[in-house]
Formats: sequence, structure tokens, C-alpha cells
Amino acid sequence: MDDIESITPSLPSKTRSTLPQSTIVTINKKKSSTTTPQPSLADNASIPGSQTIWLKTFGCAHNVSDSEYMAGLLNAYGYRLAPDRDKHAASCWVLNSCTVKDPSEASFVNLIREGQGRGKPIVVCGCVPQADRKAKYLKGVSVIGVQQIDRIVEAVETSLQGNTVRLLSKSTLPSLDLPKVRKNPLIEIIPLSTGCLGNCTYCKTKGARGKLGSYSPSAILARAQQAASEGVMEIWLSSEDTGAYGLDLGSSLTSLLDLLTTSVGGNVMFRIGMTNPPYILDQMEGVCRALNRPNVFSFLHVPVQSGSDNVLVGEGGMNREYTRGEFEKVVDRVVEGVEGVTVATDIICGFPNETEEDFEMTMDMMEKYRFGICNISQFYPRPGTPAARMKRIDTKIVKNRSRKISKFFNSLTPYAGMSGKTFDVWFGVDIDSSGTKSVGHTKSYVKVLVPLDEGLVGCRGRVRVGRESRFHVEGEVVGGT
Repeated sequence: MDDIESITPSLPSKTRSTLPQSTIVTINKKKSSTTTPQPSLADNASIPGSQTIWLKTFGCAHNVSDSEYMAGLLNAYGYRLAPDRDKHAASCWVLNSCTVKDPSEASFVNLIREGQGRGKPIVVCGCVPQADRKAKYLKGVSVIGVQQIDRIVEAVETSLQGNTVRLLSKSTLPSLDLPKVRKNPLIEIIPLSTGCLGNCTYCKTKGARGKLGSYSPSAILARAQQAASEGVMEIWLSSEDTGAYGLDLGSSLTSLLDLLTTSVGGNVMFRIGMTNPPYILDQMEGVCRALNRPNVFSFLHVPVQSGSDNVLVGEGGMNREYTRGEFEKVVDRVVEGVEGVTVATDIICGFPNETEEDFEMTMDMMEKYRFGICNISQFYPRPGTPAARMKRIDTKIVKNRSRKISKFFNSLTPYAGMSGKTFDVWFGVDIDSSGTKSVGHTKSYVKVLVPLDEGLVGCRGRVRVGRESRFHVEGEVVGGT
């Protein structure tokens, strides 16, 4: 499966191309004394600011938001955004990278090599260059760090001139008021903060994003209100750890949720992003209060990674700073306090110190909670992390454990009992891969397919479920709300 925080509506389904992307312009384009025709996507890269740019994003919702801001800045300056790298002969490639998993980084490295082989100017952004700025594959390309996204135009212009630039010094957080081109015109992704307070032995994200740095509640509220005024349907609150939001400011996630959910008008639904147990445990009353509100999806993503304390906090383990018991307190409290809540989690199989007994404890936890959404991955040593220096478990053992837990997960029926019942469903711009179904989500963020209807875009409807599948349900619209 993809990372849960990477599951934007365009990943599991198609996105209607008939709707325009929303662009917020808060800076001036380059002025000209005469009015000239707008260049087409195929125009020669001879006029500064008129070339076509292809922007590819890897990783989490925070990365998607960063890419939307960079796209907005490029668009506001006059650059054209190519939907693909070949059809419109993009003049420059911008690759926004993810360092969480080896496969994601490998894919992006392959794109660098492909682009260089084709003589394309390349700008690499995101966590990879920030965390591993000496990587050999970054030679000959421009790089900008996670806090330098507001300088993307400078990096692209320099690259198009045949030069390279390295902008990696960490500074203040990029403003939330930058122009933005949304990947999905009905979803606004707001980063609450950057960085985290953890020190997990397997993760490189902190090396890239740094220590926790939170945006002020007023800045987040202003961005949310602006997005709502532009007609977005969902606002995703994203961070490396949303539960830690505001601890550096003397604030908290729950106080922010109270502010947003009572101050933002329109028909906006909020979705809370990933949160780790240590910083959410003492906020569960406020979290449950928020998830029960009519304008918040009853959905919470809490990664556990392992069901064994030996792996979580034991010697040679993950250093996750919470125990299985503390994780279970979070899940038990939200299940008890929020009707129909969907709890998503993550599992890593084959961490270096994971014994067979440890793995069976993870299986036991999966059987206990029967998570409807779970990202299962095998351990990959990330260069430069403490875990990369640990002795690895035999690959065959890791694969067997991954297959076993995946088989169990795929056998679950999380949506049993929904057939014949009617639910409120929020519909965006997505259609399923067959091109015949509109895609929506219930308040519990269950994926719902109905016969294709363009009139549902941006609307909430009443859907009677007729068929249950492993990862979604299907039904028919029986009314509006």
C-alpha cells in the first residue's frame, strides 16, 4: 500500500480534468509594457518565465502541499505547468522528493538520471537533498530545501540558464500566504508545522525537516478561511506529527481544532493528519470532541509500527517513545468516544531487533483491533540513521512476516454491515480507475463509489450502500443534504 498520508484522492482514482485548478496569486507577475499573447505549452524556452515546467511529487501530504505552493509561485511568475514530462515537452523538471522509504527515493533517483540523460535542467526539492546533501546523484542538479520552497522561481530560472544553485540553509517557515495551485481543486492541504520532537532510529525525516516549528494559530486560521472562501470542500491538516503541533508555541492541537472548526464557514470538512501517540495521549478528550463535530471526518491516523515494546522502546529498537499500552489507550479512547471512527495505522515488518515473538505480538494486536486501513512495509535501512548500522534480519524472514500480516489484513471485512444502510457522502472531483464511478467519502472516511455523475462534484449526497468490498463500498444516491 501507499503511505496513508500520501493517499490523496488522485492516487486511488482518476481526477476529472474538466475542472480548473484553483490558483491563489498573492504576488505580482513580471510586468510588461505591451500585451503579448500567452505562449502555449509547446513554446520554445526563449522568453524568461514562459517555459513549461513539470513538477513531480513523492511522499506525504506535507510534500504535496509544498509542491502546490511551488506550482503557485511558478504559475504566478508566468511559467506553464505541464501535466506530464513528455507530451508537452517540459523545459525543466522539478522533483519534490521523499526520504521515508527506499523505494520512493529510488524512483526519484531514476528520474534524475533519466532527465540528465535527456539534457533536462533539473531542480530537486524536498527531504532528500535536505537530509543527504552530499549524495552523488545530486551532482549537476539544482537543489532547494524544505524551508526554501519560496525560492523555487530563482532555482528554476538559474537551471534554465544552464547553471545550478544550492539553497539548503534552514530559515524561517515559508509563509502560508504564498500562491498555490492545488493538485485537487477541492482539497486544501495546510501544513500545521514542520519537523518533529521524536528521535526514531530508522527515520531520516527529522534530519530533513528538523525540530518542531509550528505556524501560529492565526496564520493557519487565515489560510483556512481563505481556502473556504474559494470553495474548497476539504481541508487537510498536515504535519510530520499533528499531535505535537503548538508545543513550541505554548499552544496545542486541540485548541487549534476548536478554533478552526468553530470559525471556518462554508461546507468545509476537516481531516486531521498523522499523529504519534506520545503527544496526543493527553489530548484525547479534545480530539474526540473535534472528531464528533459535523465538519470533521471521523478519521485518525496513529502509526504504531510494532506490537512489541521490545521493538518500540527496547535496546536496539525503534526508540518510538511510547509503549504498546499507550498506543492502545489512544485507540481505545477514540473508538469509545467517536461513533464509527476509522483508525488507520502503520506497521514495519522485520526491524533489526524484531524476534519471532515480537512479530507474533504485532499479529496479536492486528487481530485485536482489525484495522481497516493499515500501511504495511518491510524495514528498509535509511543511510545515516542509527538503524542502518544494525544487523539486518534475513530477507526471507522479513518477506514471510510481511506476507503473513498482509494476508491477514486483506482478509478483513471492515465495511461489513453497511449494505442496505444510508450515509451522508461528500463527493469531490475523483472518479474510479474504470472511469464509470464517482468517488466520495463518508464521515468515517470510507470510500464510496456510485454511478458517474458530474453533478455530484463538490456536493454532499445521501447514498444507500448496496455492495461491500475490501477497500470500499458501492451504492446509489438517494437524495441530497
